Amino acid sequence: MRPELGLLERDQAIARLLAAAREDESSVALITGEAGIGKTSVVRALLDRIPPGVRAFAGACDDLLAPPALGPIREAFRGSGSAAAEALASGAMDATFEAVTAALSGSQLQVLVIEDVHWADDVTIDVLRYLVRRLDRIRVLLVLTYRPDAVDSRASLRALLGDLRGDRIIRIELSPLSLTAVTALAAGSAHNADELHSLTKGNPFYLTETLAGPAGDIPVTVVDAVLARVGSLSDQCLPLVEQLSVIPTQLRLDFAERLLGKDFEQLAEAEQRGVLVLQSAGVGFRHEIARRATEQQLPEIRRRSLNATVVSVLLQEEQPDLSRLIHHAAQARDVDTLVAYAPQAARASSAAGSHQEAVATFETVTPYADRLPPDERAAFLDDYAWELHIAHRLSDAVQVGEEAIKLREQAGEPAALAETLLRVSRSQYLSGDTKHAITGIERAGRLAESADSKEVLASISAYRGMTVTQARQGHAIEELQRARQLALEVGRTDLAALCLNYLGVTYSYMGNPEGLRLIHDSLESALASGDDESAARGYTSLAAVLYREGRFAELAECLDAGLEFTREHGIWAHSYDLEVHQAQLDLRLGRWDTAETRLRRLVASSDDPGMFAVYSRPVLARLMLRQDESVEAEDMLAASWKRAWAQESLIGVLYAGVGGAEWTWLSGRRDVAEQLYKTATEQSIPVGLGFIVGEFYYYLWRAGLDIEPFEGCAEVYAAAMRGDWERAVALTEDPYEQALFKAGSDDVEATTQAIWALDELGARPAARLARAELAKLGVKRLPRRPAAATRSNPAGLTARQVDVLRLLAAGRSNNEIAAELVLSVRTVDHHVSAILLKLGVPTRRQAASTAASLGLV
Repeated sequence: MRPELGLLERDQAIARLLAAAREDESSVALITGEAGIGKTSVVRALLDRIPPGVRAFAGACDDLLAPPALGPIREAFRGSGSAAAEALASGAMDATFEAVTAALSGSQLQVLVIEDVHWADDVTIDVLRYLVRRLDRIRVLLVLTYRPDAVDSRASLRALLGDLRGDRIIRIELSPLSLTAVTALAAGSAHNADELHSLTKGNPFYLTETLAGPAGDIPVTVVDAVLARVGSLSDQCLPLVEQLSVIPTQLRLDFAERLLGKDFEQLAEAEQRGVLVLQSAGVGFRHEIARRATEQQLPEIRRRSLNATVVSVLLQEEQPDLSRLIHHAAQARDVDTLVAYAPQAARASSAAGSHQEAVATFETVTPYADRLPPDERAAFLDDYAWELHIAHRLSDAVQVGEEAIKLREQAGEPAALAETLLRVSRSQYLSGDTKHAITGIERAGRLAESADSKEVLASISAYRGMTVTQARQGHAIEELQRARQLALEVGRTDLAALCLNYLGVTYSYMGNPEGLRLIHDSLESALASGDDESAARGYTSLAAVLYREGRFAELAECLDAGLEFTREHGIWAHSYDLEVHQAQLDLRLGRWDTAETRLRRLVASSDDPGMFAVYSRPVLARLMLRQDESVEAEDMLAASWKRAWAQESLIGVLYAGVGGAEWTWLSGRRDVAEQLYKTATEQSIPVGLGFIVGEFYYYLWRAGLDIEPFEGCAEVYAAAMRGDWERAVALTEDPYEQALFKAGSDDVEATTQAIWALDELGARPAARLARAELAKLGVKRLPRRPAAATRSNPAGLTARQVDVLRLLAAGRSNNEIAAELVLSVRTVDHHVSAILLKLGVPTRRQAASTAASLGLV
């Protein structure tokens, strides 16, 4: 008797999973490998052998055109009798997150398996990310399987995998079977083991199919092996298997019986031959590879006919599964069914938070949208454009939205047209077309007044006030106050929160300390009412104001919470904004490597950042300048400056302007500094921007301009420009700025320390200028740095990273380190990642060993 294929050479993987299932702490196991490598076999072995008393939940993702929201989570908890099953059945998304978390809490560790997460819908990914961030609050072994080659196509999956780091992650990459294993499997058959191993490359599924065939007929590919087995079925059974092959999910038995009718029992032959697997939940192919191989060899006309049969059976159900219906209707080219049901299915996906699935569903019916009546087509395009907006496909959103506007104009319904204009204006603004965005909002405002709709008026006033605030700071207070009152009257809590948010932003520009309080209030209101997009904007506004006021400790806490929230809810535009601010903070705190990695990823992203490009690119350009990459950085700053002015983005102009001012100093371009100063003095400076404008003036001053601190200038830069370098050093946490202030001190010791610090940072241009300053002071040769200084900063670690490393080496967890150093856990995570990188070691244990060799413990 041959060994069981799926388990040979898998004992170590199964043992690791079983050990994790016995632990007290939660963990995540990632099982990866190519199709057919045995991921499901390992999972089944785990579920068969889990310790007594450990409850297990298991679900799998399906390769549908637009998979249903939370499909695998529903499958996992279906029939469990838990509050999670009830919440999933009710469709309440917010309740689902908490209910699933509660189901996995308690004194006994439980197991949750989700297979094939490369096919997961967005909301399932959101739930998994939610759980991953709460591993310290729940008791679960979370087992995820996926194919590595499918990761790049899913941004949400990449984000989930990016969250998985630290000691609680178990990575199991299944390898092909060895020649020894293949020899054992081939024992007793007429197959040649060497030939089998060479042919199948040790893939267990391929081996199974090949061994099932005659020894003299060696299949060239796994598809050939599958088709050889399927082709051996009788004329009565084969058509039934072909019918099932067009369905990319396990099929409920009752549905299979209705689909196949009286011939259902003929499937027994396919089960006996190992083509199909019958389980209590349903019937399906033994592996997705086999299903696809069977389906793909069908002629196109027959494939369409088989899908049409599935559609007809689904339509007989009282409440057909819309995701499956649309999938099969698209495969059958059933335009009537697509036109009738796809808009409804897309809106259902959107309401559930599965925005990627909503876009895919809208796109199936877009070629046939002209079959819809004009008013329905307008609503369809309007909703489709908004989903494109959420997906951050801004140019597509504007194009589709403009088609919807034309149809709304023809219909002559002012209120509907106003709402569509408003939506399109948001896409125009985020894509950087501020001029047309404001034009659209103004037109929508005139239409709303004629329509006499308080709700539409509230929307128009709110968005007009927000856009004016963002683009032309400080001139929309009355508009926002009126919009908030209208929003409260019509029950639009999301708009009321947004108005409060941007009132706070406006006040902060004016230097009114009430601004931050209002932003905090708007954020709390949006979180309490479940208005996710409004809450996300609350986080971005709060981060922006805290950064522009130089309140970096508060900013760190805001970014921790904001990034967690926006990632969990898939609000990518606002996550991008917050990531830029995280990079800015890293830069300020001397974490240049971390900042550069983040910024390069953002700038190189395939997604168009739209208006946010004027936030990320100038920051990356400044970092490149500091590291002597001036040519590319100069071009990036010039392009950002031009784009920021075109977008009417004052903050974008300031970010590019500060970068440009630093460049004039590092490059010795006083002539350009004078041009920048002239441009700056032609503008009015909001009182609340004294920190960032002060930084701008400081670099112009370093470039050689004879300028004085302006009224409201941040004291750190005012002190530096007055020559009080010691006060300036005391007022900043930025090691780069501290070095610059010292280098401009005319003090030999301070300038020498500045050079050492700049060398450590890799700030070569500034270090060269500091050496020139030292030479002017009569020092011909830089003194050797004392050994004590080197010991206090081993391996290029910052002082804070040394503190973290000492505690790490003492065996403290990240939570314990955070509590002792009064930091957030996420900040400690960042420190630990940076420490491992700088020490060149992959684990905490090796970092602790290195710490001992450096004399830190």
